[in-house]
Amino acid sequence: MLLVRLADVSHQVAATSARSEKIAALAGLFAEAAPEESPLVIAYLSGSLPQGRIGVGWSVLKHAIPPEVPAAERPALTLAGTDAAMSELAAVAGPGSQAERIRRVRELMAAATLREQEFLLRLLGGEVRQGALDAIALEGVARAAGVPADALRRAVMLEGSLPRVARAVLAEGPAALAEFSLRVGSPVLPMLAHTAGSVGEAIDTLGPCAVEEKLDGIRIQVHRLGEDVRVHTRSLDDITARLPEVVAVARGLAADSFILDGEVIALGADGRPSAFQDIASRVGSRVDVDTARAALPLSPVFFDVLTLGGETLIDEPGQHRHAALARLLPEELRVRRTVVDDPTSAVQKEAAEEFFAETLRRGHEGVLVKALDAPYVAGRRGRSWLKVKPVHTLDLVVLAAEWGHGRRTGLLSNLHLGARSADGGFVMLGKTFKGLTDEVLSWQTERLRELAVEDDGFTVRVRPELVVEIAYDGLQRSSRYPAGVTLRFARVVRYRPDKRPDEADTVDRITAGG
Repeated sequence: MLLVRLADVSHQVAATSARSEKIAALAGLFAEAAPEESPLVIAYLSGSLPQGRIGVGWSVLKHAIPPEVPAAERPALTLAGTDAAMSELAAVAGPGSQAERIRRVRELMAAATLREQEFLLRLLGGEVRQGALDAIALEGVARAAGVPADALRRAVMLEGSLPRVARAVLAEGPAALAEFSLRVGSPVLPMLAHTAGSVGEAIDTLGPCAVEEKLDGIRIQVHRLGEDVRVHTRSLDDITARLPEVVAVARGLAADSFILDGEVIALGADGRPSAFQDIASRVGSRVDVDTARAALPLSPVFFDVLTLGGETLIDEPGQHRHAALARLLPEELRVRRTVVDDPTSAVQKEAAEEFFAETLRRGHEGVLVKALDAPYVAGRRGRSWLKVKPVHTLDLVVLAAEWGHGRRTGLLSNLHLGARSADGGFVMLGKTFKGLTDEVLSWQTERLRELAVEDDGFTVRVRPELVVEIAYDGLQRSSRYPAGVTLRFARVVRYRPDKRPDEADTVDRITAGG
């Protein structure tokens, strides 16, 4: 398949908000692609490279973008040829590597048409944003292969990889779905949660439910078959060697065949959880594991079981799975929870609200409210799990904005956010393009252009005059920003024309937690 076909569909998908049109476009693309090309199609459409990081960023791309590199008149680049070029780029290393990357990227761009150049720039620059692409791509594959979307979704859940399932089903048709089943040792995509505004809202939505502590750790999936124990992350990476304490816990359980879903956390002497970044740093550490373990011991806490003793449980109601979990694990290895079996009971609702408040006092980030009758729907943000977290807001100042792509082409989208510093200036805390409606995007583009002091074609720097209210889930340490922290999951609530920049929140107040 020619790269230009994928680039055209990528543009088409990004340019429309209609889900049905996105699915139809992707279905046509998958029907045309050879089955063996489908994993690459999925990767490129989602903005990722099979090679991972290849050392190409804007420091390279700025030397290879139009009009410096003329576009080819006729499309000739194939998917396979592009993939080979990416592999060659990934292999570049040693003295002079930067110049060699620039040369190779220029060579690739010279072979591309204008539409292909635009797509490659976004792909290499990490700017392919097309919204819920995985879910829509799955629907497109299902339509192209002539299989029910639910059946394909379940196969992807159990296999943990849309590209592998897509390749099989596009080559073999519906019969290929039988190849994918729940197997101990083969990680599956975890079940995810939607958001609710409050505990009461979640209870009213779900009916009979359990309210569980939401731990701010690393999601883990633990598989045991005999003496073999494997530990996987939410993204299905194998981190067994980095978590010997989790392996020891799994081997100490009475059953020798299971899949457990949970989190790994670190608790201080006062019983309060360590910061997520400390846990992530420990799990990602490449130093001697005994040294890392001594510096920060980790503890697993589990909240679900997918299979136990050869019995598959994912289709069982949540309350049955928890009963099986309770038979397997002692209380200290299970997440704390309270049950609301009568959602009309004011007493039970009040108890659930108090559980939420107590969870926050204990230092955790919120609660998960789970329907008691819900199966484990892996790989999806099921409406039967709802997360509730306190909402933090800040009044920050817009320092700059980046030009958008796809449906946001020609609009200033990604905002650079700053807080007031002690010297009267502003310190950048992060970026966000979340929460912006079409109306707000149009207004802010016009207003920010009026405030612009510099435009390099990618980012427009502006006079710090606009105050915007930002909701966020918390702070995390970051060496990328001058204050040493950034905002987690920042999104725009509204602009505050009633506030002056000197009324914005200060860095000192934010970092002090006040």
